[in-house]
Amino acid sequence: MSEYDSREDTIEHIRKVRVLFESVIHELEVRYFMHDTSKLENPEKAVFDKVTPRLKTLTYGSPEYKASLEDMGEALTHHYANNRHHPEHFLNGINDMSLIDLIEMLCDWKAATERHTDGDIMKSLVINKKRFNIDDQLQGILVNTVELFKGETNGQ
Repeated sequence: MSEYDSREDTIEHIRKVRVLFESVIHELEVRYFMHDTSKLENPEKAVFDKVTPRLKTLTYGSPEYKASLEDMGEALTHHYANNRHHPEHFLNGINDMSLIDLIEMLCDWKAATERHTDGDIMKSLVINKKRFNIDDQLQGILVNTVELFKGETNGQ
């Protein structure tokens, strides 16, 4: 009786994983090219033209920041409805999101912190943990991911 050689099974497993990776990469590429393009047309563009310069000067999560978001009204509602990387897109928030949604969300949050003079992704994660009822396990994963890619944009 000959001994089992796992080589063929392992090669087949690797092939299957690569096919699945290709699907993930494709979806990430779609998100990469389509991210926030709804902001480039009305009803969002006119409101973002007005509010974005103001938001840059405010501290994320502050009462003034929250008031500015409320001022965005229908444009922000439209944005959330058309962009699934926002927890507000879903009935159950983060609990209804996919891993791909979470990746795009985290990239969005990190880039948004760089618009603010006092932006800090780690502080934003603390605020958003409470805002979106993020459990400790997911919060840890988000923090670990930020740490993994630390310095990828402007060094924050």
